[in-house]
Amino acid sequence: MTEISKRFLEQLIETPSPSGDEVAVQRLWIDYVKGFAHQIETDGVGNVMAAVNPEKPFKVMLAGHCDEIAFMVSHIDGEGYIYITKAGGINPKVALGMNVQILGHKGMLKGVVGVKPQHKGGPKDKIEMSDLYIDCGAATKAEVEAYVTIGDYVIYDTTYEYLLNDRIVGRGLDNRTGAFIVAEVLRRVADQNPNVAVYAVSTVNEETNMGGAYFAASHINPTMAIACDVSFATDHPEMSPKESGAVALGKGPILSKGAPINKKINQLLETAATTHNIPLQYELTPGSTGTDADRMRLTGKGVPVALVSLPLRYMHAPCEVASMKDIENEIELLVQMIMSLEGTESLNPLDEFKF
Repeated sequence: MTEISKRFLEQLIETPSPSGDEVAVQRLWIDYVKGFAHQIETDGVGNVMAAVNPEKPFKVMLAGHCDEIAFMVSHIDGEGYIYITKAGGINPKVALGMNVQILGHKGMLKGVVGVKPQHKGGPKDKIEMSDLYIDCGAATKAEVEAYVTIGDYVIYDTTYEYLLNDRIVGRGLDNRTGAFIVAEVLRRVADQNPNVAVYAVSTVNEETNMGGAYFAASHINPTMAIACDVSFATDHPEMSPKESGAVALGKGPILSKGAPINKKINQLLETAATTHNIPLQYELTPGSTGTDADRMRLTGKGVPVALVSLPLRYMHAPCEVASMKDIENEIELLVQMIMSLEGTESLNPLDEFKF
């Protein structure tokens, strides 16, 4: 990974991208890929689709969603306190006492989520969204309304840091890491002349409705599609490998197995991993994946899909933790698999039968 690439990842983490308002991060993504993509397209929902060799008939689509979980302003009371609702899978309990940024119509406004002092009994055992309020220092509703309106987004006021063992902590690694990975894969295959078309897509709205992936796949009509998302690392306290599988940071990307997943794509990925000594881990998705893969496979006449995930600790918390080594291994896995394709592969599990 080059220093320019690493800085791009850091900028993605720094840039707000609440689900439903991803324009700022998409501008950043376009600026990065325009130096090597052969074609860039956008659509009416905010996806960005960058391609190498778009004229090739065999199309590989890589999708990493760029949106992050957030809050939305739902009410401003007479004393200037701001009440919020969810935009994605936020746990209200972990929001207590956190610094936040309100992305107001007149710029960003800082605030803090109020919490009852422990000296006075502390917060309730069960925290609902209706219990949360933001204090931005205002004394009146009118003072807040000079900056904020109903429907404005709110994100945690955290950024990235590096930890021991080449690990990164930051807000919204789910899934700025995926948006980064697909862009970086495209950069690395751009000058290697693959036998296939490669589409890297920074999709929107995954955290709220997954519509972005559906519209992008409908437009591209890929031969195969791979969602690049995150999944649960189980190598920390209170996680059970027996329930969620044995997944650890630093031990490689995760392949999903289950009904939504095309086995032939997994075989291609496993062959690339074995050939290039890339470690793999596995998770089970027997019914659905809960990712963009679910929506991509339902487009057109049906798209063969796979899911390659980055192990992640503390998903949907204000700060999430991932391994830079895993990010690099996932990029290399996808690059090597793509470069191994002839462009004539059949992904039909029944193609051995001749009628």
